[in-house]
Amino acid sequence: MEEPVKAASLSGWSLKGRKKMGHSYIFPRGSSLSALPRPIYLLLVLLALSRRAAGSDVIRIGGLFDPEDERQEVAFRYAVDAINSDRTLLAHARLSAQIEVIPPNDSFRGSRKVCSLLKSGVAAIFGPQSGQTSAHVQSICDALEVPHIENRWDFRLTRDAYSVNLYPHPSTLSKAYMDVLMTLRWRKFYVIYENNDGLVRVQELLKNETWHITLRQLPVTDDYRPMLKDAKKAGVTYVVLDLERDKIFTVLKQAQQIGMMTSYHNYFITSLDLHTVDLEDFRHGGTNITCLRLVDPDNPLVQRVIQDWVFGELRYGRTVDAPTTSLEKSNLTFLKTEVALMYDAVRLFAKALDDLDRSRHIDVTPLDCDGDNAWVHGNSLVNYMKWVQVNGLTGLIKFDTEGFRRDVTLDIVELTKDGLTRVGKWDPANGANYTRTYSEVQQGIVESLQNKTLVITSVLAAPYTMLRETSEQMTGNHRYEGFCVDLIHEISEILGFNYTIKIADDGQHGKFDKKLGRWNGMIGELLDQKADLAIGDLTITYEREQEVDFTMPWMNLGISILYRKPTKKPPNLFSFLSPLSLDVWLYMATAYLGVSLLLFVLARCFTRLGAWRHGKRGPASSRLADDGGSNEGVTFSSRKREAEVSERLSPYEWTASFPCREDGTKTLENQYSLFNSLWFTMGSILQQGTEQQPKAVSTRIVAGMWWFFTLIMISSYTANLAAFLTVERMESPIESAEDLAMQTKIKYGSLYGGSTWNFFSTSKLPIYQRMFSFMESQNPTVYTKSNEEGVKRVQKGDGQYAYMMESSSIEYITERYCDLTQVGGPLDSKSYGIALPPGSPYRTLINAAVLKLQEGGVLHELKRRWWKEKRGGGTCQPDESKSSSKANELGLNNVGGVFVVLLAGMGLASVVAVCEFVWKSRKLATEEHASVWTEMSKELKFALSCDASSKPVRKKLPEHENGPSYLSMNNTFGSTFTTSQYSFSSKDPVS
Repeated sequence: MEEPVKAASLSGWSLKGRKKMGHSYIFPRGSSLSALPRPIYLLLVLLALSRRAAGSDVIRIGGLFDPEDERQEVAFRYAVDAINSDRTLLAHARLSAQIEVIPPNDSFRGSRKVCSLLKSGVAAIFGPQSGQTSAHVQSICDALEVPHIENRWDFRLTRDAYSVNLYPHPSTLSKAYMDVLMTLRWRKFYVIYENNDGLVRVQELLKNETWHITLRQLPVTDDYRPMLKDAKKAGVTYVVLDLERDKIFTVLKQAQQIGMMTSYHNYFITSLDLHTVDLEDFRHGGTNITCLRLVDPDNPLVQRVIQDWVFGELRYGRTVDAPTTSLEKSNLTFLKTEVALMYDAVRLFAKALDDLDRSRHIDVTPLDCDGDNAWVHGNSLVNYMKWVQVNGLTGLIKFDTEGFRRDVTLDIVELTKDGLTRVGKWDPANGANYTRTYSEVQQGIVESLQNKTLVITSVLAAPYTMLRETSEQMTGNHRYEGFCVDLIHEISEILGFNYTIKIADDGQHGKFDKKLGRWNGMIGELLDQKADLAIGDLTITYEREQEVDFTMPWMNLGISILYRKPTKKPPNLFSFLSPLSLDVWLYMATAYLGVSLLLFVLARCFTRLGAWRHGKRGPASSRLADDGGSNEGVTFSSRKREAEVSERLSPYEWTASFPCREDGTKTLENQYSLFNSLWFTMGSILQQGTEQQPKAVSTRIVAGMWWFFTLIMISSYTANLAAFLTVERMESPIESAEDLAMQTKIKYGSLYGGSTWNFFSTSKLPIYQRMFSFMESQNPTVYTKSNEEGVKRVQKGDGQYAYMMESSSIEYITERYCDLTQVGGPLDSKSYGIALPPGSPYRTLINAAVLKLQEGGVLHELKRRWWKEKRGGGTCQPDESKSSSKANELGLNNVGGVFVVLLAGMGLASVVAVCEFVWKSRKLATEEHASVWTEMSKELKFALSCDASSKPVRKKLPEHENGPSYLSMNNTFGSTFTTSQYSFSSKDPVS
């Protein structure tokens, strides 16, 4: 049996309690060295001394592993071999791996194994993975001051004095999870965790109030499909999985079986060992799977270590389930995170031990768990381990002042067709940084979309999606035609995908059913992953945008009112009066009478009896005497003979009627009698002249102002008259939504559950709230199940029903139904868009395609084709009467009133003429003592004779014989003055 060699310490190392790794020479019993020849004896002694001198110290380290931790055990052994092979570390000592296998969660057996290792003399304890067993091991190591090195995830936020854990700190991983999800812009997702440890890992996510998170624990059974089906029914497309490595594949596979591994689903897996899971079945499904990775397969050190392990095991006749190809191109990697951390833990221990060896002598002594002695170098060694920095398989290993490993760099990895690919990095200082460019991301999406068949859901609505009118039996997409069918075809030509059109099962656009707690129609099919796209007259609303993704709008529109076309207003016989309102006509009549009376008053009626004073001459250059004057005076006509001539307000309007008479009798005459004043103002307003012309300044001012007034009024009337006579007036009871809201006779409604209904139900404007209340209170209901039903209801309503719908649909309808029209302008502004499932990767590509079609004029051409050409488009020609470039010709109905006025005027004139004729005949008969009929017959006979245009004047008979003479009758209003009894002075003849 080999005995411990007691020799001096090498390089400052004490060899107490350490085995010499050199060879032992054992001689046969009964043999004697002295019996050998002396040269041979000396040679053997020198050889033994040289071999012993060349030996190294042995430092034991203990490893506790579970029976299933074969890979960690291999990593532990090969890490020790790598340290022993590296002469830069522990040049004069060698590590010896003391491995013990203990069942998980068996604290009693674990305590016994630890005490056994400590009794044999070990410098550190590595492991185990079991949390419960590790806690007991930690307590023993703390009591004996032996370093306890761990490589497992530990939820505890504190570390014991002699504990070193290389696994990243829980708070660091939680921050990494949050940064990545925020970079991915997740806002609503499922969190599926397995145990309480997983709940601790995701607790930081739950603290973010901006996220809507649903938390579910993985069932204890192996069938997870019921839970996943519930998530699918809830429309879940974003899932965070916190599971043990061995259950990740099972959960993903069952999710694939129920249809939750499509290109619209996103998974974030918290495990750092996803690279060790076989993901071959999910590489080509397009599912977005993201995770973090601590071990970089591209690291040359990692690749070299793996190859050494593989070939080293083969030398001993063992195999390792590691890939034979490059780790960079493989999803199945032998190196789990805990395995790599175990390898790095041994290197960290060796580095710290080497640095400590340079400063002091270290003795490794056996320790008894029941004793009071502790290892004197344990505290120093632990401090050195927390102080040194080592580059290992998991990157740079260093600890903060609290002994936590917080400064780590993690790879952000996503699953592609080529396997797990690094797309970015995360570190505590900079957060998540994606290294791939935007063009690389889009290029990958384009490649995944090539030749892929998408399911397009739609609803039958003209002209967007319609059944093809043909006598042939059609199948597939050929059964449908319309604007949206052509639009999706153009998009597919740009992006290179195939598609299948299906009609929504319930034929609805999409409304949230509060009773069922789910969406129906096209939106429901998108959320249920029954369709990839939804296209049709689908309005982009806030509620829908919260559930699905919309592309940019391909048509802008608004809510408007569909109503029967108003009937043409029949022409009014007196339409020439329409340019001015009744008030204006009354004001004009009042102004006419007022100006006429003012003109009459100013020209004549302001008189004051009395004679001329102070010897002044009148305007007629005639001297008028006062009451006590000479015989030269002036008298009125027979009615006002006793009134004396006085001063007048406007004397310039009085002139001598016959200034050249030789008998000396002269008369002053005023042209503005009441009738003449009315006639003057009437001639002015009708743009005609009269024989009366104002002479005085005051009357001229009145006339000028009246002419200015008539100029403006007649010009305005003439300009407005043209519009009223040439433009046909349409008579409609409603002109806007306000008109609808202010009455109750005409009913109005919309498509129930559609965007129009939702607009009124959520509007805050009082007028729209009143309209919605009116629609809700009607029985029978004013709502319809389809737009076609609403159109038919308007046609049959005889003006008693109005239907509110999108203006684009109204435009299509009015192109085909000439008795319908759009009333008023849009009530709001909205848009149609293409809906996709939430998180769809194709949204950006379809946006670009729609924008390209819009810029190229394709959308405009499609609208012109389906609105104005196809399916009866262009039936209703535009109303030419609305064109401003061509006036309507006037018919008798438009100007008939003028003829009526003309005929009425001529009739009135004829009646007045007859009256005058009768009155004149009666006066002549009285004067000539003849019968009225005799005079009438004479006058009539003369009037009807066409050969004479003049007749003799009948002389006045003596007054005592025949009464008053006809010729001596004065003007009715006394408009002349006679000088038969009063003569003018010879000095002042009348001019």
